[in-house]
Amino acid sequence: MVSYRMEHRHSLLKSFRFAINGLKGVILQERNFKIQLFIGMLAVILGFALKLNLSEWLNLVAIITLVLILELVNTSIEEIVDLISPEFREKAKIAKDVAAACVLVASMGSIIIGALLFLPKLKILF
Repeated sequence: MVSYRMEHRHSLLKSFRFAINGLKGVILQERNFKIQLFIGMLAVILGFALKLNLSEWLNLVAIITLVLILELVNTSIEEIVDLISPEFREKAKIAKDVAAACVLVASMGSIIIGALLFLPKLKILF
């Protein structure tokens, strides 16, 4: 038996195309991803306006990236669970709920990090 990897070798360019197609699909179809992407973009704009330093940028980009990655993983888990178990099963529900909880925890962390980064700078302005 030939392994999956041996049967499905793709060029690097084709692999990037697959990834971009996945990202496009999520942006077009997943409301939560659009919301998180929009909030992330607002945070970046605010970061430029408030002149964040390098370490502040590192924290901001890291938490935005984490939230978006977890939303992508959550969407993948939801799609796989729906494919494998179209009918309701408690274990399928738990898997989907836990994946969603990962996004929630990261989002709450991002709110805290955003507050720590932005509030002191906004306080100086007002």
